[in-house]
Amino acid sequence: MGRRSMAQRDAEKHKARQQTLKTAVNAKVSAATAQRGIVMVLTGNGKGKSTAGFGTVLRAVGHGLNCQVAQFIKGEWACGERNVLESLGVPFYVMKTGFTWDTQDREADTRAAQAVWAQIKPALADPTVDLVLLDELTYMLSFHYLEIDEVVEAIAKRPVDQHVIVTGRACHRKLTELADTVSEIAAVKHAFEAGIKAQAGFDW
Repeated sequence: MGRRSMAQRDAEKHKARQQTLKTAVNAKVSAATAQRGIVMVLTGNGKGKSTAGFGTVLRAVGHGLNCQVAQFIKGEWACGERNVLESLGVPFYVMKTGFTWDTQDREADTRAAQAVWAQIKPALADPTVDLVLLDELTYMLSFHYLEIDEVVEAIAKRPVDQHVIVTGRACHRKLTELADTVSEIAAVKHAFEAGIKAQAGFDW
């Protein structure tokens, strides 16, 4: 009898806690009345930033949104996300020089970065484009291949309903200040550090 009463009390406490949580969540939902495009930054040293960005693009395409992608740094690699999204009509603009530590050619990398930026920049002024993913953009700013003020201005002046996602480590402060949502992915463990090589279908 006592055990059943304790279980009942626990159930009542749980219900009360959940009701309090529900009330707080409902209040936030009711208060969120504005609707406009979101700038989201996915940064940090952990794995999964580009994966999350591409997942959001796929979600948007699933809802019939018009998306475009600029892919910096990893352009030489086969890309499972690109294989799928291009087949669904998403344009990709790819910096095909690969990793900057492989090329070791600052001038060539700068030209390649600027060429991709020139291709994707018109999308940031096009009201028919619903979402733009700027994958690995942060490195282009850290290496000074692109001008931060030009990038920030283009994003800030985009159509009011357009969403923009920026991925990459060490995001510039001006971009995080502009962003509506910033998620930092921490590096707790990484298989590569344990000697496990990157694998198609899981890592790219």
